[in-house]
Amino acid sequence: MSDQTFLLPDLGEGLTEADIVRWLVSEGDTVVVDQSIVEVETAKSVVEVPSPFAGVVATLHAAEGSTLDVGRPLITVASAISTPSPDATPAQESAASYREEERAGSGNVLIGYGTSSDAPTGRRRRPRAAHAAAASSVSAPPAASSRDTMPPAASAPNGHRAEPAAPAAAKRVPLVISPLVRSLARERGLRLDAIEATGAGGVITRADVERSSAARSTAAPVPAVGPVTGEVRIPLNGFRKAAAAALSRSRSEIPEATVWVDVDATALWELRERTRAAGSSGPGLLAYLSRFTVAALKQYPVLNARLDTERQEIVQLPQVNLGIAVQGDRGLVVPAVIGADAMTTSQLDTAIRRVTATAREGRNTTEELSAGTFTLNNYGSFRVDGSAAIINHPQVAILGFGRILDRPWVVDGQICARRITQMSFVFDHRVCDGGTAAGFMRCVADAIEDPAAAIAGL
Repeated sequence: MSDQTFLLPDLGEGLTEADIVRWLVSEGDTVVVDQSIVEVETAKSVVEVPSPFAGVVATLHAAEGSTLDVGRPLITVASAISTPSPDATPAQESAASYREEERAGSGNVLIGYGTSSDAPTGRRRRPRAAHAAAASSVSAPPAASSRDTMPPAASAPNGHRAEPAAPAAAKRVPLVISPLVRSLARERGLRLDAIEATGAGGVITRADVERSSAARSTAAPVPAVGPVTGEVRIPLNGFRKAAAAALSRSRSEIPEATVWVDVDATALWELRERTRAAGSSGPGLLAYLSRFTVAALKQYPVLNARLDTERQEIVQLPQVNLGIAVQGDRGLVVPAVIGADAMTTSQLDTAIRRVTATAREGRNTTEELSAGTFTLNNYGSFRVDGSAAIINHPQVAILGFGRILDRPWVVDGQICARRITQMSFVFDHRVCDGGTAAGFMRCVADAIEDPAAAIAGL
């Protein structure tokens, strides 16, 4: 038997670190090649990392909730499998394993990682039920971790962690399968054992966390018994660090300008309602707005571009990959509908629903999170009317819509109630002037106000 140490791999896009969300194995477990061993959270998404080694887990090198740099030891497996060289270091072993697997052409989702040609073809992993059971015994990090929400589990003689003995009447260990639910509970300051579970088999769901959080916020405040003696410090995870860097760069590099206009969306609203009344779910409002935006970008391609500051050139892009701003448990992400300019309104509706649902689960691909060429932001979903948004660097513009409200509006000289929304547009003043921005906005606004004519011309 020999020990082989697997280093945290580069998960793509030059990421330098990842947060350990949840171990899927324990010390003493037997693992096979390509078995998922841990869930990690990067600045892009939550991904499962598979093992390149088979054998018995000897050491888990990082606690749940901790941050690990790429290239640092992740897991050590005791195995009889031969290593690339008797004198190879752990880093050389991982690199050799990666090179062999890349030659095999595996379809594994991790960048630079796949299954070797002599490995079993089927991916082995614990069933979700087993994950839930394992989570109750290995999910708690050491007591020193600031992200801990459960008491640390004791170590059993066989190497597995086990819950300490408790009276028979004690509440059973809470089950949390989703790392996003666990993260949400941490953010709301909730203990998992204080949340009532309604999921199948006693699993705590996101709705359970939301309900518990709402109940706590509406409870009577506890009178203060003395002055506050300490401040709360929340460490930035990998996602927030990346977001902070991108937003800071956008603000510091882009001379942005903002314009806005109120738009009568009554006709578009009625079109959507007629479609629903006809017995078809039909495209949603966001799909129509996306279709009109893509059409306007075809007329004003300078806004679907990048700015090459080194060569002092505006690079107009041949394809519209429409980014959709989505607020998920991990924060704001902007997955892209790739090739949106080639889609019908119905196809856009399907694609938008898919990428937004995936974004809320933290499961978008790296390509979806980095391919956007222009961003559409529906901040009306937060019941606000306007926003001077920050451009998603290296894009050059972002279009946003506020909530649609009944407001007094003058039509043919008469005041009547109409459904009005505010459209705001933020653009990089280096690539165009206000005339271009206004032309683009009116192109979208006119389509919203007369959708039948716009659709006929698409």
